[in-house]
Amino acid sequence: MRQESDFSHLSLLDLFSMEVKAQGTVLNDSLLALETKPNPIEELAALMRAAHSIKGAARIVQIDPAVTLAHTMEDCFVAAQSGTITLTAADVDVLLQAVDMLLQMAEACVSNPEPEFNDGSIQDLVSAIANIIKSPVSAGEQGSRGAEEQRSRGEVGGVGEKEELIPLASYTVPNPQSPIPNPQSPIPNPQSPVPSPQSPDILQQRVVRVSADNLNRLMGLAGESLVEAKWLETFADSLLKLKANQVQLSSLLDGLQKLWGNAEVEHQRHGNRQIEEQMSNARQTANECRQLLSDRHNELELFCQRFSHLGDRLYRQVIATHATPFAERGQSFPRMVRDLARELGKRVNLEIIGKSTLVDRDILERLEAPLLHILRNAIDHGIETPQERLAVGKPEEGTIRIEVFHRAGMLLITVSDDGRGIDIEVLRQEVINKNHINPEIATQLNETELMEFLFLPSFSTAKTVTEISGRGVGLDVVHSTVREVGGTVRAASQLGKGMTLYLQMPLTLSVLRTLLVEIAHEPYAFGLARIERLMMLPKSEIIVSENQPFFMLNDQPVGLISAHQVLELPSHNINKEFLSVVVISDGVTRITGSNRLNYYGLVVDRFLGECSLVVRPLDSRLGKVPNMSAGALMDDGSPVLIVDVEDLVRSITKIIASGQLSQVNQSTHQAVIKTYKRILVVDDSITVREMERKLLENNGYKVDVAVNGMDGWNAVRSGDYDLVVTDIDMPRMNGFELTTQIRANAKLKNLPVIIVSYKDREEDRIQGLEAGANYYLTKSSFHDSTLLKAVIDVIGEG
Repeated sequence: MRQESDFSHLSLLDLFSMEVKAQGTVLNDSLLALETKPNPIEELAALMRAAHSIKGAARIVQIDPAVTLAHTMEDCFVAAQSGTITLTAADVDVLLQAVDMLLQMAEACVSNPEPEFNDGSIQDLVSAIANIIKSPVSAGEQGSRGAEEQRSRGEVGGVGEKEELIPLASYTVPNPQSPIPNPQSPIPNPQSPVPSPQSPDILQQRVVRVSADNLNRLMGLAGESLVEAKWLETFADSLLKLKANQVQLSSLLDGLQKLWGNAEVEHQRHGNRQIEEQMSNARQTANECRQLLSDRHNELELFCQRFSHLGDRLYRQVIATHATPFAERGQSFPRMVRDLARELGKRVNLEIIGKSTLVDRDILERLEAPLLHILRNAIDHGIETPQERLAVGKPEEGTIRIEVFHRAGMLLITVSDDGRGIDIEVLRQEVINKNHINPEIATQLNETELMEFLFLPSFSTAKTVTEISGRGVGLDVVHSTVREVGGTVRAASQLGKGMTLYLQMPLTLSVLRTLLVEIAHEPYAFGLARIERLMMLPKSEIIVSENQPFFMLNDQPVGLISAHQVLELPSHNINKEFLSVVVISDGVTRITGSNRLNYYGLVVDRFLGECSLVVRPLDSRLGKVPNMSAGALMDDGSPVLIVDVEDLVRSITKIIASGQLSQVNQSTHQAVIKTYKRILVVDDSITVREMERKLLENNGYKVDVAVNGMDGWNAVRSGDYDLVVTDIDMPRMNGFELTTQIRANAKLKNLPVIIVSYKDREEDRIQGLEAGANYYLTKSSFHDSTLLKAVIDVIGEG
């Protein structure tokens, strides 16, 4: 059931504009279909209905030129329906121009309450369409008369004269009780119901108008709901600690009661009956508190799970509001391809696969111009003329295919054509001629590396410059736009068979997958798409030349700079043998043949891990914050800034050019504080628990124990452990379930787990690893160093 939208705040001209734009899409799509379908009965009916709707709407708002033009188009479509005339490609050209004129008139109504129109141009189109109807004259007149007679009886796919006010009649105020219909819905026709070429989903999204600011605020609230849900988990954990303290208090009271009943203090009891009664009451009260706390904690945990699930659903639903079907922005592509192909004397068929694939609105809006560039290049350079195609055994009509789909959490768009493709040797020579690389290196480049040059600014293989292409700006725009949204693009070609461009981008710009790092005790986020590499760099590999530290990566020097210096934060020197380095790129094409550094190593204090962040724009009153692009909230509610890598690279370049680069390999002597790595051993066998505890403690680890899976689950949530070593067969919760619970918890999902069990079957081993265990060992490993080696491999030495 579709939800009706409220149009009461819109003027009649606004409604007319909406009507024309909606029906204009139907006219465009159906006119293009006329050239490919031999018997376009449904398309002609849809065309007649759309023109009729526009005519009625224009009559309501008293725009006579639009009434005249739409009425003439309607007569033309009726004549084609009756078989009186057959619309040729030239006729479709005229009718498409009429559609453009109607859309221009609709746009003028939005920007000007008293729009003015070029009556001369409109009259020329009306005359041209009338000539289509009158060729041949006798047949045309007969068809028009027949159509008029049918319309008067309501037999042609439109409506009678009395129904002509239906499209916009309900937008007027005369009858406030009448429901307001969807202005994009076609006029009902009981005689010949014809489905609209557009899917109902696309039309429904068009009638819902929400400002970007409102969506951003909604996104922020959804993110905050997730944060609040995480806070509840922390609150539940604190209750768990309180429960543990309550149990300890009960144990102390039990011990005190036993001591009080000891025979050694029997002589003291007779005068202290009141103390004994108070102690008994205290013990009873402690038991009641423990039971009450246990019940409330269980209820709170259940509520936390429900609230987290609800917050996650809300978050995902808000993300979906930022998405729209690809067809909504791609609806202009078939018209552009058809018009440009006719202009160049070529025949081209455009296929779009995945029209209903949901794409982030911001990404789709940015991609529209680059995709148009790709299509123009494909038509102008790729697709051959019909004569050339026939000469090489190809069909006269070329094909361009756009495929849109989701894969592995990414949006993939491929644009391919079956044209002439690119001659790799010609491309190699062009690269040399433009002095992008010397001939010796050029001969060593493979096809993939050579195709990268197509994305350089002002690079083109076209021999002549035309109004359509040849200036080398198309693929450069594609490359820069895709990089701006955190994606990649690559090209592939087969000589004589065509060319394909592969665009890979994130599904949304509202959620960013990031790496969290710590700089000066504060977290900062880097988009994963902008990070070339992460590494722990040994200080021994740092080289200093002309006061500039760098290291070698894949035989290429990478300059090192401290994040503290770039972000102008207080620095603190710590004697580390390894530096945490984020390698970023300046965006310059890698294949340059020069020695100029294209990569920079940013030294941070430490890596905090990966995290998906809901992007929140910074307050506009702050202006452009240097080196930062946006903000976000982490799971615990803490704010974090998202780094603008492009701006950061510019700041690094300025510092290097100024010669004021600080050293990153200076050492200061600090006292080393000995810390113990904590391990939780979970096993229901006291013998196994003690054996594992002694083995690990003798090797420098601090060890706690839990007697079953549930006890271990409570302990791991209330403590701070570096590793969990667990058995499988235990009461209340087995080791597989414990491991699964740990992996599903946002705070504990990265906690290493080693399963140690008597079961050595392959299916048990597979089940343990699938649950998320880092190692699966048998208990025979106690008799050698296997367990200890696994622990050291996972968390290092004690």
